[in-house]
Amino acid sequence: MRLISGLRIALVALVAVLGTVPAALADSGSVSITIFKGGWFIGGSGGSGTLTFQGRRYPLSIGGLSAGLVFGASKANLYGRVSNIRRPSDVAGVYGAAGAGGALGPGAQAIVLRNEKGAVLELRGRQVGLIANLDLSGMAVALR
Repeated sequence: MRLISGLRIALVALVAVLGTVPAALADSGSVSITIFKGGWFIGGSGGSGTLTFQGRRYPLSIGGLSAGLVFGASKANLYGRVSNIRRPSDVAGVYGAAGAGGALGPGAQAIVLRNEKGAVLELRGRQVGLIANLDLSGMAVALR
């Protein structure tokens, strides 16, 4: 009986240790992107950027759609960190967000997004334009 209990405890400990290994192997990098957004009820966005990961730079392309209340146009220069990635391709994917905001001239912007691979983008920067939005949006990031 003690042997079975001891094996059960060892198995639980092994699963706990193995469950933390992938998170320990995950790394982070920096990201800078420029996004142009515009719309009238339905919006679109596009842009480009750079991922810096383990000392190398990787070009990014960005595109997206918004649905809800979107009026106007803006340009955002964002920079920040991407975490929970193991290789550059983990940044690629679809990021979704629900948001509300606006800009009349220059303004600040900050957002945290997660993709289907678990990569987390923490971005901040400046947005310039004349835009008001209350929408659901998706942003696709791809390595070029």
